Amino acid sequence: MASLGSSELILNPDGSIYHLNLLPEDISPIIITVGDPSRVSQVSQCFDSIEVQKTKREFVTHTGFYSGKRITALSTGIGTDNIDIVFNELDALANIDFQTRKVKDQKTQLNIIRVGTSGSIQADIPVDSFLMSTSGIGFDGLLHFYESGHVRNQPFEKALNDYLCWDKHNIHPYVVDGDPELIEFFSSNRIRYGVTGTNSGFYGPQGRSLRLQTKIPDFNEKLAAFSCQNQRITNLEMETAAMYGLAKMLGHRTISLNVILANRATMEFSKKGRLSIDGLIKYTLDTIAQNPLV
Repeated sequence: MASLGSSELILNPDGSIYHLNLLPEDISPIIITVGDPSRVSQVSQCFDSIEVQKTKREFVTHTGFYSGKRITALSTGIGTDNIDIVFNELDALANIDFQTRKVKDQKTQLNIIRVGTSGSIQADIPVDSFLMSTSGIGFDGLLHFYESGHVRNQPFEKALNDYLCWDKHNIHPYVVDGDPELIEFFSSNRIRYGVTGTNSGFYGPQGRSLRLQTKIPDFNEKLAAFSCQNQRITNLEMETAAMYGLAKMLGHRTISLNVILANRATMEFSKKGRLSIDGLIKYTLDTIAQNPLV
């Protein structure tokens, strides 16, 4: 193939990728993503050693070792627009030769684990519990900009679209399943399972109304009442569906692990959020350390 132009694969003067400010050798094939830049140090404080620390914009990266495994912790910021940047640039770091600007013949598969926060829309999922997203529903539209039909769960997607009838609101959700191997790796009696809605904002797109009137006043109730393939929609956040879609298209594996900080059905919010996040981080690191396939 032809070399990628400088306006497409954008590199900084030091040869690093444009937004993340990273060189190919800065990352591990095992990557923990977090939204909040300050949460990267929550992860890396558990490392036995740290060899890379870089920051640009909202993207903070620490790479180090935990129980003999080299791991990268990276903040994505909030939203699927940032996920589009992060996943494309992580893939470029792994699978494009920056000298020739050509895609490598031999591809590297990344394992990307999201450690994030989320809000439940089901009354029986308590705050401070851990939830793994078996599938992600994108209400944002990102995957509609890619040839993504082959990675989407189209029967689930059709059932949801038929049920919602939200075409009149210009909402066309897409559905992508999580990686089955990573789901198996991270399964335990500490983890709940659910289908996660990925929204394009925190307020109106998640049914919150402060001073602005939302267009769909029963947004969360409508989602909570839906079920398909013996699954129900359990929680809302802002990254998972895009992660699942981009990873599958690029040949990577990814899974989203969530701390439930809010329960929208019972109107509760966690009083010990940081401790709960620390618990999920430790669970994630220990699972990685104990699994020879990651």
